[in-house]
Amino acid sequence: MKKRVVITGLGAVTPIGNTVDAFWDGIKKEQIGIGAITSFDTSDYKVKLAAEVKDFKAADYMDAKAARRMELFSQYAVAAARQAYEDSGLDISKEDPYGAGVIIGSGIGSLPALEREYSRLLTKGPTRVSPMFVPMMISNMAAGNVSIQLGFKGKCTNVVTACASGTHCIGDALRAIQYGDAVMMLAGGTESCICETGVAGFMNLTALSTETDPMRASIPFDQDRSGFVLGEGAGVVMLEELNHAKERGAKIYAELCGYGATADAYHITSPAEDGAGAARAMQLAMQEAGVLPSEVDYINAHGTGTHHNDLFETRAIHRAFGDAAHQLHINSTKSMIGHLLGGAGGVEMVATVLAIRDGWIHPTVGTKKTDPECDLNYTIGAPVQMEINYALTNSLGFGGHNASLLLKRYKKMRKNIQVGGERDMDTENLIRLIQAVSDSALTGFRY
Repeated sequence: MKKRVVITGLGAVTPIGNTVDAFWDGIKKEQIGIGAITSFDTSDYKVKLAAEVKDFKAADYMDAKAARRMELFSQYAVAAARQAYEDSGLDISKEDPYGAGVIIGSGIGSLPALEREYSRLLTKGPTRVSPMFVPMMISNMAAGNVSIQLGFKGKCTNVVTACASGTHCIGDALRAIQYGDAVMMLAGGTESCICETGVAGFMNLTALSTETDPMRASIPFDQDRSGFVLGEGAGVVMLEELNHAKERGAKIYAELCGYGATADAYHITSPAEDGAGAARAMQLAMQEAGVLPSEVDYINAHGTGTHHNDLFETRAIHRAFGDAAHQLHINSTKSMIGHLLGGAGGVEMVATVLAIRDGWIHPTVGTKKTDPECDLNYTIGAPVQMEINYALTNSLGFGGHNASLLLKRYKKMRKNIQVGGERDMDTENLIRLIQAVSDSALTGFRY
């Protein structure tokens, strides 16, 4: 049987805070991390705004020599992973290091390194290109550096699926623990490509907002939305096999109980217009958990602020949830921190976990009047305080990649008065799944 997996540690480096507490405090204050681009001169660019990480100090998380051998996307990953590791209370010296793995992805790796070294090649010749160029640039180095810094010797990979990278990494880490490849995994995503080629590429693709007001730049589902705002940062969670976490007395934030991954097989940049692929990913996550659409309380949407993404994700939610779609509370964390590309899924997972912990759903900040075709509850204007039992977080990526993760509020074993013994949540899930199959047969609902 698949093993149960829980989240015991969180880490985040974001445009509104470089720790989990600072990030969540910024979320609760509805802080906008978007501002004028400072990393290069934007005089010739239509796009003037981005969501940059501020005041990050690599020395807080690694020694100077290690930092010099990492590009920012790797530094952010190490910082977020170390936060999650320390938050979990684990001591790797007391564990089998081969049971501890890392799956942290980046959609791009280091475009700034590519720019810098190519310029050096052109101006000074091939002998002046840094010997560390390749190992600093390539996207797997986020996971590799985390493994080296923390001594995790188990499965160490990275998933590269553009803006779905972080979510797919967490999903693959879930599978690794469920089927016994690992006992604990650090998983998530990271990105840092606010640079000339990165902004120019997305700008010429007409994917980025050209708005100059930070408060109206990233406005998912709004009728006036004009594109996404490029962000940077990292989000990492510690996943752990339930019994291992219980035996060491770990605090448990939530249980990760469902994962769905599909492909649209449609277009290299646009999601499928009918939302079928993204809908199927959500359905697969619910099916694995044995959860009915009516039981899901909240979705942290991909919600980028582009016309196609917001409309087609709305259609996907309708398709996956049917009549229950209008009961959902939905929001987009990108309204405050922009779009972190490969790092988005990791940070949005952290936000979803904290929403469950606190029973608090943040508003989609900046969004005022929704597009008539975006007709769901996107938490506009004010936060919602409520108990969240089940929550989904979605990510969609260029290439047609769809990923959904289903979280549930963790509940300890309880007494079953009728039977007279203890019934754990594996039994609860089996009973729930049987009920779901029975209900779907009666209602015609199909996963």
